Amino acid sequence: MAETINMPKLGFDMAEGTLVRWVKQVGENINKGDVLAEIETDKATIEVESPAGGVILQLIVNQGDIVPVNAAIAVVGQAGEKVDAALPSKVESQKSVDEKPAVQTQGKSDSVSSTVPSSQTISSLQSPEIKASPLAKKIARDNNINLAQLQGTGPGGRVVRKDVEAALSGSTQSQVPSRPFTNYQLPISVEDMTVPLTKLRQAIARRMAESKTTVPHFYVSHEYKMDAVMAMRKQVNAYLPDDQKLSVNDFIVKAVSLALREFPNLNATFAGDKLLRHGAVNVGVAVAVTGGLLTVVNKNTDQLPLRQISADVKQKVARARDGKVKPDDIEGSTFSISNLGMYDVENFIAIINPPEAAILAVGSAKEVPVVENGEIKVGWRMKATVSVDHRVSDGAEAAQFMQSLAKYLETPALMLV
Repeated sequence: MAETINMPKLGFDMAEGTLVRWVKQVGENINKGDVLAEIETDKATIEVESPAGGVILQLIVNQGDIVPVNAAIAVVGQAGEKVDAALPSKVESQKSVDEKPAVQTQGKSDSVSSTVPSSQTISSLQSPEIKASPLAKKIARDNNINLAQLQGTGPGGRVVRKDVEAALSGSTQSQVPSRPFTNYQLPISVEDMTVPLTKLRQAIARRMAESKTTVPHFYVSHEYKMDAVMAMRKQVNAYLPDDQKLSVNDFIVKAVSLALREFPNLNATFAGDKLLRHGAVNVGVAVAVTGGLLTVVNKNTDQLPLRQISADVKQKVARARDGKVKPDDIEGSTFSISNLGMYDVENFIAIINPPEAAILAVGSAKEVPVVENGEIKVGWRMKATVSVDHRVSDGAEAAQFMQSLAKYLETPALMLV
């Protein structure tokens, strides 16, 4: 019997998604778990797996369509099976990219020169001959970007979303030079520039504003002795190949997961008149991507060995930066870590990622002068600050959590037993 596949909900606040690309076409066989399509949400472009196996009987929406959550997108069944005639041939509530009206200009803006092509010119330049993804064409059309002027970084020189976003942000790296470089002084623009926000940046703006205005934050900082972690990391990495070496962050992720087992209120969600303590400890790790941040999630962190945590996080970070995350990569975190240590940051505070109750902001591990037993010596030190929802916990408990974290970081052998 034919099965209708719907637009999945890939986040608790997701209302719609853009179907970027069909990986499978009508008539092709597909197994349960095979990648069916690429869908762009507010957070990322995600590979969506088919929940059913069989033959693709119908693709209900077009590439580039904006589709509401739970709307039908495809039908999978047996070869030759008839599709229900009542099934819509496309998403009626949303227009595809090709159906959107051309942007009309009212006149010259103070910050836009008369050389900006009209919407008709844009349409003619963005013909099918230009190699570009449907989403890249949509963003370019909506913002009067000439795809012919962009250098694609996708497969075979294909223009992809990040190329158009780079052009919107004023980056010159994706622009095709109109003439060979000559030794002359480039003029400096002093005009204001309006840069449209990407979906990811809009989502970050919305969620962080909501978090800061609705969640009562408080903060507790601690300085950690990192000598033992640095020594153990050096010793372990001497036996590991380059692609499997452990990072300082791997030790922090593991230590946090063990400390959370001792303080379940920080591994929880505020739910009005009750507190939901999560049974699993799933640690999220913030990752810098083009246009913002994503949080990739390591599941059941407290139960995994360091090498497995490291490998899992590396894989998910790579997919996030390539724009190919899977739904499972970014969903289900119960506590998050934001580590800016690689940027030589001493200390900072982070905004809680709802619906979590806390987030840890981590600075750089540095060799600094320290005083021990009345003597000045060189030691490794790292500062971190936990931001906590005051509806869930209080300062004393957060301070005890930070002390527990110190126990694992300053005696890392505890993470191995």
